[in-house]
Amino acid sequence: MKNKLKDKVAIITGGNGGIGYAITKRLVQSGVKVYNISRTTINFEEFAKSYEADVNDTEKMKSIIEEIYNQEKRIDIFINNAGFGTMGAIENSSRENIYKLVETNLSSVIALSSIITPYLKETKGNIINISSVGGIIPLPFQATYSATKAGIEIFSRALANEVKPFGIKVTAILPGDTKTAFTQNRIVENNQKDEKYKETVEKSIKKVEKDEQTGKSPDSVAKVVVKVLKKKNPPLRKTVGFAYKLVVFLPRIFSTRLVNYIVRKLYC
Repeated sequence: MKNKLKDKVAIITGGNGGIGYAITKRLVQSGVKVYNISRTTINFEEFAKSYEADVNDTEKMKSIIEEIYNQEKRIDIFINNAGFGTMGAIENSSRENIYKLVETNLSSVIALSSIITPYLKETKGNIINISSVGGIIPLPFQATYSATKAGIEIFSRALANEVKPFGIKVTAILPGDTKTAFTQNRIVENNQKDEKYKETVEKSIKKVEKDEQTGKSPDSVAKVVVKVLKKKNPPLRKTVGFAYKLVVFLPRIFSTRLVNYIVRKLYC
């Protein structure tokens, strides 16, 4: 069987760990030449090349992408994976962290998609945006994070229609709980003085952290990404894991009020 990904060129953001690292390895195993762009460079044991840049530095990102194109004369795949999380009550969330989260998780995805689209027109390539089940079923005390992930899926669907005439395919990937360093790296803002409310927030944080650390491996997400990229007509949205496919389906059969009630009982 012909390998549809062999000799293609991919760029991934945030490929230095977790889901991004797993995706990079899977793509290389499929014959793809991968370039990672992340805030800290990493030794990929020579199986991928890494550039150091913040996804919010638009001019530097633009320069790196142009450099990669000049080297390879093509770009087939672009994966918006970089991001981070925050957790805590909205009333305790600092404006700085809110803005930084939206800028990194959502605004950079939009800006980088704008930059990469002209290159992908030449190859009828793919854009993969890493969203989250939390963008469909938003969790309390992760309101801003959930909003950014919901925004990614909405943006992906709109972009898909824009670029379809050029043969570019856009897919939002929705992982559920995944065991990575994302949990340890999350910014937690829990300075609540109301002791009763503080207990609720702490309970929610502990549950989320436990679910993540007993969750699926990042490689399970990577496998789905590779599978999507091999499809002639990839889906607009792909949820990782059967259980999470059921979770995402809940809003279609139950009222929003009921789904929110269930979430509140589980996380509050």
